[in-house]
Amino acid sequence: MTNNDVFKKLRVALKFRDDQIVEILQLVDFKISKSELGAFFRSEDHPNYMECGDQVLRNFLNGLVIHLRGTKEDPKIPGEVLLSMSGNTAKSAPKKTVREDFKTKQMKKVDTGISHTKYKNKKKS
Repeated sequence: MTNNDVFKKLRVALKFRDDQIVEILQLVDFKISKSELGAFFRSEDHPNYMECGDQVLRNFLNGLVIHLRGTKEDPKIPGEVLLSMSGNTAKSAPKKTVREDFKTKQMKKVDTGISHTKYKNKKKS
């Protein structure tokens, strides 16, 4: 697997656009244009294809760490960063501190208006 493959898979998995990747690379003072970045994501037989070097991928990964975790002075919670990137910014509802067990969740879904029926299982002889 080449650096280009790793870079493509990270881009797809994290749903990054080119401008977001450029911003992440700027976090580690690595400047790259969108057109240079687009060359990494082209197919290998395209005339403008460019191979992604170790330095570019290393700087992207270092920038990604800063983007998701923040710095020591300004730490972030990675889960919240990923949620805000995906567009789920509904933070108005407070989070539940107590986790409900499975049975309690299922019992909330039960329709209590239906009467219970008991079935007898007959053993075959």
